[in-house]
Amino acid sequence: MRPTSAHLPGFAAPALFLLAFSGSPSKAAAQSSNGDNGGAVVLEAVVLPAAADIDLDGRIDEDIWSTATPITDFTQQEPVEGGIPSERTEVRVVFDEDNLYISAVLYGDPADILAYQRQRDASLRTDDRFMWILDTFLDGRTGYFFEINPAGLMGDGILTGSGGGWGGGGGGGGGAGKAWDGIWEARTAERDDGWSAEIRIPFRTLNFNPELDTWGINFQRTIRHRNEEILWRGYRRNEGLFRPVNAGRLTGLRNLSQGMGLEARPSAVTTWKNVPGNTDPTTFPSDVSLDVNYSVTSSLRASASINTDFAEVESDERRVNLTRFPQRFRERRDFFLEGSGVFSFAPRSGPTPFFSRRIGLRSGQQVPIQYGTRLTGQAGRFELGFYQIGTAAHSFFDEGSLADVNIPRETFTVARVKRSIFEQSSVGAIYTRRAAAPGLDGFAVADGHTMGMDAQLNTRHFFGDKRLEMEAFFVWNSNPDPTIDRSLNDLTARGLRLNFPNDIWTAHISYREFGDDYRPSLGFVARNGFRRVEPRIGWAPRPESIDWIRQFDFAVQFRNLTNIDTGVLEEREWQLDIFGLDFESGDNIEIGATRVLEYLDYGYEVSDGIDILPGEYATWEWELQARTAGHRRVSMFGGISTGGFWDGNRTRMNARASFRPNPGISISTNFEHNEVSLPRGDFTADVYEVEGEWNPNQWVSVTNQVRYDNDSDIVGLFARLRWIVRPGNDIFLVYTHNWRNLGLDILNDRDLITLSRGSAIKANYTYRF
Repeated sequence: MRPTSAHLPGFAAPALFLLAFSGSPSKAAAQSSNGDNGGAVVLEAVVLPAAADIDLDGRIDEDIWSTATPITDFTQQEPVEGGIPSERTEVRVVFDEDNLYISAVLYGDPADILAYQRQRDASLRTDDRFMWILDTFLDGRTGYFFEINPAGLMGDGILTGSGGGWGGGGGGGGGAGKAWDGIWEARTAERDDGWSAEIRIPFRTLNFNPELDTWGINFQRTIRHRNEEILWRGYRRNEGLFRPVNAGRLTGLRNLSQGMGLEARPSAVTTWKNVPGNTDPTTFPSDVSLDVNYSVTSSLRASASINTDFAEVESDERRVNLTRFPQRFRERRDFFLEGSGVFSFAPRSGPTPFFSRRIGLRSGQQVPIQYGTRLTGQAGRFELGFYQIGTAAHSFFDEGSLADVNIPRETFTVARVKRSIFEQSSVGAIYTRRAAAPGLDGFAVADGHTMGMDAQLNTRHFFGDKRLEMEAFFVWNSNPDPTIDRSLNDLTARGLRLNFPNDIWTAHISYREFGDDYRPSLGFVARNGFRRVEPRIGWAPRPESIDWIRQFDFAVQFRNLTNIDTGVLEEREWQLDIFGLDFESGDNIEIGATRVLEYLDYGYEVSDGIDILPGEYATWEWELQARTAGHRRVSMFGGISTGGFWDGNRTRMNARASFRPNPGISISTNFEHNEVSLPRGDFTADVYEVEGEWNPNQWVSVTNQVRYDNDSDIVGLFARLRWIVRPGNDIFLVYTHNWRNLGLDILNDRDLITLSRGSAIKANYTYRF
C-alpha cells in the first residue's frame, strides 16, 4: 500500500513541496538535451543553399520557401480555449550561416485587417499582429520576443526568469516592458487573401548556446477585429507565448556564426540650450560617444560606453501625487534597458535593491555619465549581470525647487547572479555599491553597500496543470550614518510571497518586513519601518451561455500594515473588485470599493498651505472605470471615484481618448482632475496631456507631447523626429521647451514665461565585425 502523507517520514513533506516545483523530470531532461525533444512538437529549419538568396520584401516568392514544410496547426486561446482558428496561418523557417529567416502567411479578408501603428515598439493592442519567441538556450525560461503588424512595425524584448514577464495569454506583447532594441529586419506585403511577412534575424543579434542544434520557438497571431488569439503551442490560458517552457522545438540548426562578435556604435550630438535665468543663458554643447559590444562567448556579452548620451529620451509623464510617499518612474534609457531583466529582484514584493534611475538622473535632470561598462548573459545554468559606471560632477538649477543643485563625481557598481534550479525556478544574489568623490569642502560621503538574496520557485504542475509561484527575499544595506547604532532588523528587508496565478481562480498571500533604515543607496523604497500581510483571492468565470461576454471578474484583497517597532496599526485596507466585465468586443467595465483605516503618526503638506494632521482616519472610496476596445478608430478609457480623503473628501476623474484618423497618425488627450475638500481648505490637482504621432512608414516617426500640471505650474513640450536609416543606424532631432504659468489658471488666465528650451541633433551608426 502506498503511504498517505500522514504516514510519511518527517522529511517527506518538504521533499514533496520541492518536488512540486521541480517539474516533470522527463521534460526537464528534454530541455537540457541536444536534439532529444521529449515529445515536444518539432519545426525543422531548412538550410539556405549558398547560391540562394532571399530578397526581403514580404512576398515569399523565393524557391527556398517551397522546400520548407510549413506549420499550420494553430489553436485558439481566446475566445475559446482549444478552439479552431477562424483563419489559417502558415509559418516556415530557413537559415544560413549568418541569419535566421522566418516567413508567415496570415490568411484573412483584407478588408478586416487592422494596422494603425507604425512606430518601432508601439503598442499593438489596436492592430492585427504576428508574434514569436526564441528560446536560444532551450532552458524553458529565457528568450527573445519579436512582433510585427501588417504595416511592418517591429517590436522586440527579452524574456527572463520563467518567461512570465508579460504574463501568459494574449494580453502581453504590447508597448510596455520591451526593454531591448535588437538589430533585425522585417518586411510585409498585402495579399488578396490576407497579408504575409519575411523576417531576417542575424545570429549576431542573439546570445545562444552554440552546442545546441535545437532551440525553443513559438508563434502567436492576433486577429484583432475578432479579438482572437491563436498560438502554435502553449495555447492554454495558464500557458501562453511568454512562457518558453510551453514552446515547440526548432531543430536542424548548425554552423551558426556571430562573426567576430564585435559591435561598435559611435554617435555624435550637437545641442542648443537656452536658460534665461542663467548667467550665460545660451550654450551650444556638443559631444561624441562610443558604445562597444563584444560577445565574450556566444552567450555572454560585454559592453562599454564612453560619454554616454541620452538626448533622444523623452520626458517623464506627469502624475498627481497626494500621498506622503515618493513615486516611481520607469527607466527609458537604452543603456540600462538592454539586458535589464537579470537585475530584477523579487519584483512582486518590491524591495528594489537596484533602481537604475539612481544613476545619471537627479530631479529629472541628466547627470553626465563619463563611462559605463556592462556584462550580461548566461554561463551554463548561471545568468549574470554587472555594471561599473562613473558620473561626472554636475550642477544645475532645479526648476521645481527653484534652487541650485551640486552633485559630486560618483562611481556605481552592480553585480547580479541567478542560478537556475528545477524546471522554472532560480536562486540569486545581488550586490551594489555607491561611492562619491570628496566634495569641494573635502568631505566624502560614506560608501553605500547593499547585498541581497532571493529565490523564485515556480511550477506548472501544481494539482496537475495549475501554476504556483513562490518568491522569497532578504536584503541588507550598510548603515548610512556609522555614528548611530542600528540593528540588523533596522537595515534589512525580508519577505515571502505565494502566488496562484491561474485562469478562473487567482490568489496570493504575501508577508514582508522593511526595517526603519532600509534605504539601499542604489534602490527605490517608497516606505519603510513596517510589517505587512496581504492576502488576495479572485474569481473570473467565463459564461459559455452568453456569447457577448468573455469574462466576469470578482476579487477581494486585504492589507494589514503595522509599525515594525511598536506593532501599532498604521494601515488596514479592504479592496473590493465588486464587478468586472470583459466583453467579446474588447470593451471593459469595472466597479470597485476600498475601505481604509489609517493611522498617521506625523502630518504632511498635501497642497500649498494645507496640511494633513496626525491622527486616525477611516474612509470609503467607490470607483467606476470603463474602457473601449483599442482597435476602434476612436478609443477611450476613463474612470471616476469619490469618497473620503483623510478627514475630508475627494472626487477624482480621469480620461484618455485616442483618435486614429489614418494609419500612422494618432492624436491622444489625457487628463486627471482631483477635487479635494478638507476642513483646513479646498484645492484641485490636475494633469493635462496632449500627444500627437505621425509615422509615414515604419522607419520615420514624429512624436509631439505637451504636458501640464497645476502643482508645478510647468508646461512642457517634447518633440522628436526619429529616422531609422536602417536597423542600428538612427538620426534624431529633438526640441524641448518648458514654461512656468504665472497666471491663475492655465486655461483661462495664462501668463507663461520660459524656464528653459533647447534642441539636439544626434546620429549613431552601428559597425559589426
